[in-house]
Amino acid sequence: MNHPKGRAFPDALMHEVRRRFLHIERDHHGRERLYFDNAGGSYRLKAAVERFAQVDAIPDNTERIHEAAVELQAIQARGSADLRTLLNAEGGSIYAALTASGAMFDMVRAVAENVAGTNMVTTVLEHPSSFDAMTLYAQKTGRELRVAKSNPATGGVDVEEIVRLVDAGTCLLNVIYASNISGAKLDLEQIVRRARAVKPDLYIIVDAVQHAPHGLIDLQKTPVDGINIAPYKFFGCRGSGFAWVSERAAVLPHHKLSGKKPDFWDLGSAAPWQFAALTQIVDYVCWLGGHFSDATQRRALFEAGIEAIELHERALLSTLLDGTAAAAGLRGMEGVQVFLDHADLTKRDLILGIGFDRLDCTQAVHAYGQRGVTVYERVASSIYSKRMLDSFGLEGAVRVSPLHCNSITEMERFLGVTREIASLRP
Repeated sequence: MNHPKGRAFPDALMHEVRRRFLHIERDHHGRERLYFDNAGGSYRLKAAVERFAQVDAIPDNTERIHEAAVELQAIQARGSADLRTLLNAEGGSIYAALTASGAMFDMVRAVAENVAGTNMVTTVLEHPSSFDAMTLYAQKTGRELRVAKSNPATGGVDVEEIVRLVDAGTCLLNVIYASNISGAKLDLEQIVRRARAVKPDLYIIVDAVQHAPHGLIDLQKTPVDGINIAPYKFFGCRGSGFAWVSERAAVLPHHKLSGKKPDFWDLGSAAPWQFAALTQIVDYVCWLGGHFSDATQRRALFEAGIEAIELHERALLSTLLDGTAAAAGLRGMEGVQVFLDHADLTKRDLILGIGFDRLDCTQAVHAYGQRGVTVYERVASSIYSKRMLDSFGLEGAVRVSPLHCNSITEMERFLGVTREIASLRP
């Protein structure tokens, strides 16, 4: 909060950060490019990719007693501890799934099918994995699905709008931590506190996939019953999703082998590489935190690292919006519209939605691609976009999502490309 426009990394640290990632300046074919679709994936940590290959090459099954199996068990145990470090979670169960979307469906099903109530509450800004899961199980269980509206002025969902839908009959509240279109962060601490004031035993599940790489999560301040992350959007590898489930939610009936403990959620043999790669992510954030803190405890270092990431990304966002002496910002650029432009950058993750006066968003994305910039078109024809865009009254947007390993210089380069595109005619 003391840096409303952020705080960029010192040059030397910026160099060290970039050195730890793959394909920062060139794609896998060696072509120069800016990859600004990190909300759809993310730059990969070299250490995570390397560790994935090392651990996945080990043929042994973890459910054995020999030396290699014990080694793999230790890798899995450390990864589980590191997920708790990332979330500041105590107790509960760790669920390693193929995808975060699959974990979300499983968590919603367990609550919806086993907790009494007349309604379920979610928001219009949810990812389909949350919204569709809530819709499916509301229909299957004969419950009313209540949907909180978005606020076009902030790009998020107001606390009041969510809480007013919660009552004594609500069995589940499911909310996204931050919008993957506008970057607006929901005030999760207030949502949890006020919703539980209405119904103290309310079950709450959170989609943190978008927010986790950009800001701190603290389950001691936001005690929810389920939360998921996707390592492939957090500098890690695809084919992996993680969820944490509270102690009371973990023992609700769910798909599992009958011989496993009541709170066990994994199905089939473990994939130790998932845990090994997650440890590399946490190691990296803690390494970064060590440049800003003298702490020795892992959680404290992680907090310092995520705060540094958040502040650097806020500086990147501020640069994109307001520019520098070398490049005009998007807010003042002729022929460009900045959608959902909330002035308080402390309430936003590093995501922008923009439009062009003379080009639709698909044409603009192609124009960026021709100039070595990868962005993403959010269009109403997409199942990942329509509901959210409709709620904001938008037909489409070009989503721009850099990452903390990008530099101020790269923001200036992007602004130069954008100015050129804004001058084009279809």
